[in-house]
Amino acid sequence: MEEKPISFSIKNWSDDDKPREKLVNKGRSALSNAELIAILIGSGSRDESAVELSKRILASVDNNLNELGKLSIQQLMKFKGIGEAKAISIAAALEIGRRRRGEDSLKIEKIGSSHDVFDVLHPIIGDLEHEEFWILYLNNSNKILHKAQLSKGSITGTLVDVRLVMKQCLELGAVALILAHNHPSGTLKPSNADKEITQKIKNASEALDIRVLDHLIITQREYFSFVDNQII
Repeated sequence: MEEKPISFSIKNWSDDDKPREKLVNKGRSALSNAELIAILIGSGSRDESAVELSKRILASVDNNLNELGKLSIQQLMKFKGIGEAKAISIAAALEIGRRRRGEDSLKIEKIGSSHDVFDVLHPIIGDLEHEEFWILYLNNSNKILHKAQLSKGSITGTLVDVRLVMKQCLELGAVALILAHNHPSGTLKPSNADKEITQKIKNASEALDIRVLDHLIITQREYFSFVDNQII
């Protein structure tokens, strides 16, 4: 007797296993990352379900959603079962998530710790593949007056104009600064150049009675605080 081919369609699953029904019945937090992506793409291929396809895509980036967000439309389309429309859906959803993190950081008006700085700047520079140097300008209550990209460099480093930092301080009436830059390599160890530019800005700030409160190195998942590690 000839066996019937196995169906990979989600339609044949129980309601508890169907991603959309599971989200409605149990809430969005009950779904795995693969199940959420399966809802985005809607269907898999003849050989695998949308969930299995999503698991395979996630496995290619070590199940890291931040890394998944870096994949281009063309890279996503290399997976069998992912066409342009599905690739665009994945990219758009992850970009919405990134922007949501950025909006959450806007709620932080007063800096009380190095983690607050990380929350403000990680959505901006945490996932970049090149290095950027940013400054937070604060008033005497440690409220953010302005945040600005000071320079944009290659993955190996960036140049910082100390005169521009001081000029913006005076224009904004800032009394304190927090420095930050990202390390696309993922290393949290400050380089000699990182220490030198910190000291250079600190020396210039002291002449104008402006305090440098901290310098953060930000990576995709973590950060290094000069103050927390007693470098400043």
